[in-house]
Amino acid sequence: MRPAFDRLTELRRALPVTAAVLFVAALAVPVWKIAFEAPQYPEGLLVELYAYPRLGGDYAEVQALNHYVGFYYPDPVFVDPNYAVHPDAIAAPEWILGPVVFLAVAAAGAFVAVAPTERKLRYGLLGQLIGATVAFVGTFAIVQYRLYQAGHALGEDAPVVGVAEFTPPLLGAYEIANISGVAWFGPGGYMTGLGFLLLVAAYLLRDSRITVGEAAERLRERLADRREGDGSEGERDRSSDEPAPTTDDSRAGVN
Repeated sequence: MRPAFDRLTELRRALPVTAAVLFVAALAVPVWKIAFEAPQYPEGLLVELYAYPRLGGDYAEVQALNHYVGFYYPDPVFVDPNYAVHPDAIAAPEWILGPVVFLAVAAAGAFVAVAPTERKLRYGLLGQLIGATVAFVGTFAIVQYRLYQAGHALGEDAPVVGVAEFTPPLLGAYEIANISGVAWFGPGGYMTGLGFLLLVAAYLLRDSRITVGEAAERLRERLADRREGDGSEGERDRSSDEPAPTTDDSRAGVN
């Protein structure tokens, strides 16, 4: 059996640890963002959403636009966010649990990485992958549901009347009145996605003891072989363009 530190260099153990670092780091940056266009703001506006009750970017200006149609940022209920909560805003108490989800999945990765036996490691990798899938897919579904609620609870006293209820997509484009928006991942969202892919890779490598160094060496060898192959092909191509050598007989001709 390898020493404990050496075992941590195995890809199947190192990848969950790397994913854990990404999940924790994702808490420091926006996980989601939406870009708006409106006649009042020809240069566009951007709102960024964090995994905890905080908004970034031009959220004040966007809330002013949303007010015209009666659409409001959610109320996290148990904690004061960095924006003013409208009395008609829908409640989203689960928002304060965002860091708990990220930290729990990260902690699971660190715990799995030090599993003492092969059996526990395999079960741990499977359990973490299932847990991360449930956690992040569940979070995605809850956020989309809250957007549905907000879009179907437009304020009756909104200045612009007659606006039909709508559901802003968590990912994608939409348009309401004269305001259009495109929602997509923020930096934290990409980090979370990459971390999840690392968990998938770790599970696929659950029966392999290849280390990070060995994997890097194999990659270097393959790249070197490919370069050599490309160089040999180039030499063959150049040689085929060279004229065939002539002999004295060919120069003199046939008598």
